[in-house]
Amino acid sequence: MKKIFEGKVALITGGSYGIGQATAIAFAKNGANIVVADKVQDENDETGKKVLETGAKYLFVKSDVSDARDVRALIKKAIEHFGRIDFAFNNAGIEGKMASTHECTEENWDTTIGVNLKGVFLCMKYEIPELLKNPHSVIVNCASVAGLKGFATLPAYTASKHAIVGLTKTAALEYAARGLRVNAVCPGVIHTDMIDRITGKDKSVEKQYTDMEPIGRMGKPQEIGDAVVWLCADAASFVTGIALPVDGGFCA
Repeated sequence: MKKIFEGKVALITGGSYGIGQATAIAFAKNGANIVVADKVQDENDETGKKVLETGAKYLFVKSDVSDARDVRALIKKAIEHFGRIDFAFNNAGIEGKMASTHECTEENWDTTIGVNLKGVFLCMKYEIPELLKNPHSVIVNCASVAGLKGFATLPAYTASKHAIVGLTKTAALEYAARGLRVNAVCPGVIHTDMIDRITGKDKSVEKQYTDMEPIGRMGKPQEIGDAVVWLCADAASFVTGIALPVDGGFCA
């Protein structure tokens, strides 16, 4: 049976771990060939192994999304290797350091905004000319529930994720008539390495995060991956410019 993304190419930034890894695998299971970009490559390259197990082709490119030279090189390598890009999941991001607004350092602000917001902007800037060459192309940006509501002690992170939602809506309007859809996904509390860093794997702290979720548990990375795949599929062909919460009821 033909897979829905057969012959297509998906680019995932921040794809070595967590949500990015799960999304790369979800695309591969649906027939897409995969380009993963990350500043750090898992020494065992679990993403690559799991993608290749599906029968999909795979390319890893070491890339810092906050550096325009790296992003230009990433797109160039993807096109040289596969000849096209059909889908982009701009997922690379950092949480930054927790501090109240007046205690947030300028360095933390610049680093967090640089990776989370500038990184998404640069990826879109260089992805869009290639995506416009192919019909039914899609960008999904990774925002957060922190892009839909405020979060105390995370001023830079929250500002960056709100800005991603605004950038997503702007681009959706700019390219809607040219066949490029642009959406954002807004994960709730997802059990990833980022959450482990924040909680220190302390069970009592983990419970505080779980208790934020009306559904009674943290989300799984693959649940975000499945949402991204849906947003890229023809089943979502009339969906553009949205910030989709995948959050277990967090924002309800």
